[in-house]
Amino acid sequence: MNIEPIFPQRRIIRRKINFDENSDTPSVELSGEESFRVTYFLYLVDQAVVSLEKRFEQYQEYESIFGFLFNLRKLQSLDHLTLLSCCNNFEEAIKHNDQSDINGKELYVEVDFLRGILPHEKMGPIDMLNFLKGIDCFPNVSVAYRILLTIPVTVASAERSFSKLKLLKSYLRSTMVQERLNGLALIAIENDLLETIQYEDLVDEFASKSARRIARFM
Repeated sequence: MNIEPIFPQRRIIRRKINFDENSDTPSVELSGEESFRVTYFLYLVDQAVVSLEKRFEQYQEYESIFGFLFNLRKLQSLDHLTLLSCCNNFEEAIKHNDQSDINGKELYVEVDFLRGILPHEKMGPIDMLNFLKGIDCFPNVSVAYRILLTIPVTVASAERSFSKLKLLKSYLRSTMVQERLNGLALIAIENDLLETIQYEDLVDEFASKSARRIARFM
């Protein structure tokens, strides 16, 4: 980056030695570069490694649940016992209060039959879901792919919400009710959709509802 590494040396602070301490103990004095490495560089590297490990652990968990649905080639390579185990594992992973939107055995039957009618070309999860929309006779597989494709959107939405929160709730706007904060956050996140809305239509609709409310009370 054509930046000359300059590490200013800090002034050495001599600490007073108490009467019960050994004065022969050598004191550790770090150079400017070594102090930067210990205080900043190693700390940032450690934080990055921990974050990557957590992210890869999360991806490995997704792989164990949704791995057989990622692409057509992997789906075609599974034997019957492995495919049945993946379907049962998928049902257990999304089960809540002993209820699940997917039946593992029915999912296995649908996926096993679907493998024989799919076109022999490279297909991802979005292509698979679009293909299933045209058939509309594989309900469990369709729900499974919808769940798979919804997970990245959910994570990105949460990250965008927290990044926008710093801009919405500042020191100058520190107190507001939860309903107003939710409304401002939704407007800021869905700004592209908001630009396509005609404000005149919203004003007319609001005015018509207000007029009906006034006429009813009168």
